[in-house]
Amino acid sequence: SQSCDWPENQKKSRQKLFVNETFSPSNMSFFGFGTSADIDVVLDGSQTRKYVEHKTEEGRKEKYPLYYDGETVAGKVNVSLSKAGAKLEHQGIKIEFIGQIELYYDRGNHHEFISLVKELARPGVLTQSTSFDFEFINVEKPYESYTGANVKLRYFLRVTIVRRLTDVTKETDIVVHTLSTYPEVNNSLKMEVGIEDCLHIEFEYNKQKYHLKDVIVGKIYFLLVRIKIKHMELAIIKRETTGTGPNIYNENETVAKYEIMDGAPVRGESIPIRLFLAGYDLTPTMRDINKKFSVRYYLNLVLVDEEERRYFKQQEIVLWRKADRVRTGGPQDESTAWGRDYQA
Repeated sequence: SQSCDWPENQKKSRQKLFVNETFSPSNMSFFGFGTSADIDVVLDGSQTRKYVEHKTEEGRKEKYPLYYDGETVAGKVNVSLSKAGAKLEHQGIKIEFIGQIELYYDRGNHHEFISLVKELARPGVLTQSTSFDFEFINVEKPYESYTGANVKLRYFLRVTIVRRLTDVTKETDIVVHTLSTYPEVNNSLKMEVGIEDCLHIEFEYNKQKYHLKDVIVGKIYFLLVRIKIKHMELAIIKRETTGTGPNIYNENETVAKYEIMDGAPVRGESIPIRLFLAGYDLTPTMRDINKKFSVRYYLNLVLVDEEERRYFKQQEIVLWRKADRVRTGGPQDESTAWGRDYQA
C-alpha cells in the first residue's frame, strides 16, 4: 500500500493553509462570528429635550427622553465597526418605530399598535463606521407609556443590521405622555353613607376629575354618630385590570394614604380634607387601552371603630395630565404638543 504522508515541507504549508482557512474573517462570518458593530441612536435635540423618570419592569426609576402625540421622532444612527480596516457584510439596515403592549402572563405575544419602518441602507458591505439620518414625521402616539404590575406599554426605536445568520439589533426607549384639555364639566362629588341607626355621614369632594398635580379638597359631615370611631383615613387606590372575559386580572395598589382624623367625632362636626397629588406616583386614568388593559383610581374613605371594625366607601375619580406650563418654542414644548379632548 502507498503512504499518504505529505512531504515535510508540504505538510507545514498545508497546516498553515488549514489554519488560515479555518479562522479567516470570511469563514468566521459564515459561522456567525467575524466583524461586529456597535449601534448608537442619537435623537435630535437630545441636549435640550426634557427627560422624565419612568419605572422599569424591575421597579427602578430611569430617565428617558419625553415625547408627545403627533411629535416627529428623528435623529442619527451611528454604526461603528469594531476594528479599523474591518468589513461588515449585511443584507440591509433598517430602523423601526414601535408602540407595543406586553402582558406579563402572555410574554410570547407582543401586541404592536404602531409599527413604522424606514430603510437606512440596501444590502452591501460597510468598510468604515457610518451614520444614517432617520425621521418619522408627526408620529401618532395615542397612549401613555406605562409599566404596571401585569402589563407594560412602551415606545421604542429598533435598529437592525440584517445578516445571514445573526442580526445585530439595538433598541432605544422613549417615554410618551398624553396631554388632555381641561374638562368643561367637572361636578363636585356628594355622597351619603351610613349604617342604620348607628352612623350617618355625608362627604363632599370639590370635583370628580383631577390633574396629576391637583389638590383634592373636600369635607366630611357627621350627621349621626352612635358608634365609637377611633380614626378615619382617606386612601387613593389604583386598580389595574388586564385580560378579557374569564381571564380578567385585577391588581389593587394603595398609592396614597392620608389620616383625616384621630379620635371620636361628634354629631354635627365637619372635617376638612386636603390631599396634594403631586407627591405621589400617579398616571392618568386609562380606559380599555387597545382592548388590553385599564388603569382606574378610587378614593377610599375608611372608618375604624374601637373594636377594629372597618367601614369604607369607594368612589372613582378621573386623573388626567395637563401641560406643565404655557410657553412657546422648543421641540418638546408641552403647550404645542397635540393634546386630546378629555373624555370622562
